Amino acid sequence: MEQKQLENLLGELSLEEKAGQLVQLMGNFYETDVEAVLTGPGKNLGLTEENIRLAGSILGTYGAKTLKKIQKNYMEQHPHHIPLLFMMDVIHGMKTIFPMPLAQAATFEPEMTEKCAAAAAKEAAASGLHVTFSPMADLVRDARWGRVMESCGEDPYVVGKFTEAQVKGFQGEEPGAPGKVCACVKHFAGYGAPVAGREYNTVELSEHTFRDFYLKGYEAGIKAGAGMVMTSFNTLNGIPASVNKKLMRDILRGELGFDGVLISDFAAIQETIAHGYSENEEKAAQNALECGVDIDMMTGVYAGNLAELVRKGVISEELLDESVLRVLELKNRLGLFENPYKDASENEEAKLLLCESHRALAREAAAKSFVLLKNEGNALPIKPKKGQKVAFIGPYVDRKAIISSWAITGDTDPCVTIQEAAKEIFDASNTVYLEGCPILDHGYAAHAFRRDDEKEYTPEEEEALLREAVAAAKEAEIVILPLGEHFLQSGEAASRAMLDLPEVQMRLLRAVSEVNHNIVTVLFSGRPLDLREVSRYSAAVLEVWFPGTEGGHAIVDVLTGRTEPTGRLPISFPYSVGQVPISYNAYATGRPDDPNGTDKFKSRYLDIPNEPLYPFGYGLGYTKFEVSPVRLDCGQLTNAARLKAIVTLKNTGARTGTETLQLYLQDVSASVVRPVKELKGFKKVTLAPGEEQEVSFEICEEMLRFLRADGTVGSEPGKFRVWIAKGSTQGAPVEFLYQER
Repeated sequence: MEQKQLENLLGELSLEEKAGQLVQLMGNFYETDVEAVLTGPGKNLGLTEENIRLAGSILGTYGAKTLKKIQKNYMEQHPHHIPLLFMMDVIHGMKTIFPMPLAQAATFEPEMTEKCAAAAAKEAAASGLHVTFSPMADLVRDARWGRVMESCGEDPYVVGKFTEAQVKGFQGEEPGAPGKVCACVKHFAGYGAPVAGREYNTVELSEHTFRDFYLKGYEAGIKAGAGMVMTSFNTLNGIPASVNKKLMRDILRGELGFDGVLISDFAAIQETIAHGYSENEEKAAQNALECGVDIDMMTGVYAGNLAELVRKGVISEELLDESVLRVLELKNRLGLFENPYKDASENEEAKLLLCESHRALAREAAAKSFVLLKNEGNALPIKPKKGQKVAFIGPYVDRKAIISSWAITGDTDPCVTIQEAAKEIFDASNTVYLEGCPILDHGYAAHAFRRDDEKEYTPEEEEALLREAVAAAKEAEIVILPLGEHFLQSGEAASRAMLDLPEVQMRLLRAVSEVNHNIVTVLFSGRPLDLREVSRYSAAVLEVWFPGTEGGHAIVDVLTGRTEPTGRLPISFPYSVGQVPISYNAYATGRPDDPNGTDKFKSRYLDIPNEPLYPFGYGLGYTKFEVSPVRLDCGQLTNAARLKAIVTLKNTGARTGTETLQLYLQDVSASVVRPVKELKGFKKVTLAPGEEQEVSFEICEEMLRFLRADGTVGSEPGKFRVWIAKGSTQGAPVEFLYQER
């Protein structure tokens, strides 16, 4: 449809029809009898039959057959036959589930994430969906917050690169193209920094920290062309995001130039009343629309108030039209006026969902996401051989629930477990597979985990599992111990004050370690955990996150050396929960700690070190690499010319491997305090034994820009340091000068 036709259509709509385009309801409103909806969920939201008939989009329902039926029925009864938008949380896969987003960031390979998003888009589009509520561009430094699993970690550069990759994968050149869906960058803004790591809590960020760290991920997604942005639940500078004019009008639409659809998070507009900002629903509707929030997700706030607010003259019809036109333009961009069903196809669903090529991609992505945290005495890789006694012991040995709490369209049945994958290659006569213990402590938050039908063990049953495990471990040459969080211990509404593994699992680890020191711990988690004790009792520790559908195969691939562990940490694993929030790119203090010094009056803890147990960028492999000192092609950078930083990387080990070289810069002095180190680039390099390669990074003026003391963004002349290293704590810097020309 041409733009003029859209504008003419807008002019023909009644106020109620216009308001309806800005309302989003759950799909079950359209799958059941209208009377049942009106007397149930509709009544709870204060919705009328007309409100439901005119709502412009739905969420939470998928399937080609179902959505085509809903679309047909809806358009037939709509006064102007406008199609619905169908939206869903397709976070890290539709039916083929890829590693969770934090795990994908651990690959340090945005190209892989783009492929995963493209595969997810194909499956989602065939299932009838038009929009995915992804990517999450929230920067996270506090592992207590449950949604860290949906983030890409603590670094603005990494978050930006992976946000961009997801948008490109989901949308391609155009979201209306076959097999593509519209991406939605969320949660604008600052959602990843709740006070005390507690979900839905207040966010306190200075303008400097907000702009130099937290804003960059969203900006990358918007520059990549995302068609939608979602507001966040939190307050920022005392104002809820969904009614924050500075945030939405000035920054999002003004500075960042976003001209797409802005949608609230679930009931976020209504929640501004509970925040104490909006007096009632009428005021909440006015506040949100004035901020440019185009769609109210799953409340009756817009449905029940917008038309009347226009009639009263409280808001102008032109303001309402502005939002309605953006929604119509997105529908048009997706091609829905010409083909309201877009890619919905039962035949394509059957071909694409969990197809072999997508499963192969999931296996590859999972293996690349694993981070080898410890490998004492080269415990890994294992070389399966006949007669070798191996014991797989732990609650994740044969567990299929390995897809995360945000893989809501995924199923666990297709998931490959460690046991299933191991049986393909390990000697059956000498390999045992035991549960060892329950996944959760007895009675732990039972109400929150019943959805997964967790079995409750009696104390006697737990003791029997433990005895059996210890006996098997005593006989084994090597013990593979798959432990970890329950998948519902991370994700939305899953904040944790403590970052330990369940005590029942630690009891298993301690007991096994008493009879066998050759323990390889395989760790499933949605967040960084306190691994001090796990590391102490394990010869090797492999972090596998929530790896997705092909997790079992990928884990066995890495354990046996079929695949090299190349993942690197996109977020620091703290020494203790007392350190969080923590990040490598902190500001220097006037009294920096000297770990070897005796002066008490330094910025330090009395009882733990300042440094994390495993820092950002860290990860081991199955071979050794040496990195030469950094050399520069010249000692000075100008705004008119680039500078090249070079190292020689050599594989000094006995097998082919991949190293991730990371470029860090430090602004030595500036008009505001700058981070001690900032990531500005990374490259993955694969070398054969004995092979070496020169690796270079170009440094340009744009990399030196920051929010200066006068409130402008730019660089400042002066001295800089540069590192090229295997992690944020490694390597020695060299210096260069930056001068404007």
